Amino acid sequence: MSVPSELLRGAAEAEVTARGLRPHRLPAWVREQFPDGQLLSMESQPSGVRLVFATTATRMDLVTHPTRIHYPGAVRPRGRIDVYVDGEPVVRDVLDGGDRIEVDLATGGTTFHTGRPHTTTVSGLPAGRHRVEIWLPHNESVELIDLRADAPIEPDDLERPVWVHHGSSISHGSNAPGPGDTWPAVAARRAGVELRNLGLGGSALVDAFLARVIRDAPADLISVKLGINVVNLDGMRVRTFVPAVHGFLDTIRDGHPDVPLLLISPLFCGIHEDTPGPGAIDPASIGSGQVRFLATGTPGDTAQGRLTLQVIRRELRSLVERRAADENLHFLDGTMLYGPDDATELPLPDGLHPGAEAHQLIGTRFAEYAFTGRGPFAG
Repeated sequence: MSVPSELLRGAAEAEVTARGLRPHRLPAWVREQFPDGQLLSMESQPSGVRLVFATTATRMDLVTHPTRIHYPGAVRPRGRIDVYVDGEPVVRDVLDGGDRIEVDLATGGTTFHTGRPHTTTVSGLPAGRHRVEIWLPHNESVELIDLRADAPIEPDDLERPVWVHHGSSISHGSNAPGPGDTWPAVAARRAGVELRNLGLGGSALVDAFLARVIRDAPADLISVKLGINVVNLDGMRVRTFVPAVHGFLDTIRDGHPDVPLLLISPLFCGIHEDTPGPGAIDPASIGSGQVRFLATGTPGDTAQGRLTLQVIRRELRSLVERRAADENLHFLDGTMLYGPDDATELPLPDGLHPGAEAHQLIGTRFAEYAFTGRGPFAG
């Protein structure tokens, strides 16, 4: 059968295509209002988006058509589909086939290559009714073509708190091996909440339209992680950044006046701790198999309001203190999730994004901080 859109969780909407359904994490009005190539590419990668259903089937097949971005000379693992049955991982299916958009890092030129669909199979399930979650790839766009099973499939009726999270490529899942291994996915499964992941690679830029998306989204818990992309882009100074964050939070509060709201400052990233952006790809790393990033600003150059990660942490902490009247607004220093000591033990593979083990560490720490004890999302 075709894939019913009501099985989708974590998406804003599903676009009907010639093949089937393409999940989008941002609504059409955003894509039409600001059709930025980077943003459109990132929002179409369904990080955190799942098909969730109940069934007594012992076998099922999901047919998808992936589209991936490929950088010659840079090793980028294929996307993966992760299947959980009754909360336990049963399939980790690496994609093959699909379309490929080849991007030349030196010139920016692109070449399009077509490919075949991909089928993910789950088989040998024991008899009985099961809750199935199929996590779609966090780093490749997919069209959902067909979902076949040897027993009826029904929408799942389990209700859980909805956690909406916005952040950068780290929240999106860069360098995580699969969609169930991004740090927000790790945290959401540990906490037993429904994730809506608005982590958007290169696009956590305090955009007003993102605040409106969060304002209008169903949410029981909200977290916003800001800073690294603003430094990467060298897009603001202290004078513009701080009021923009105030406005971002004000807009969210227009729709969710009392929902627990957690503002998270950047994780540790050595290249930008004391050095402003813009960030760039290290030319010497192109063709080496492991692209690395660097900061092109002048170390310590903050006198005219230029932003580094240390400056942003200071300003975000101060901002939350000045909004003390909002008792449901909380602040988390990102270095509590991944700090200097962690960078020594689990270095950032490309100088910017955590690796697989670090995603697990960050997700576990976040779940323990936010969802347990006296954490902002506990209770």
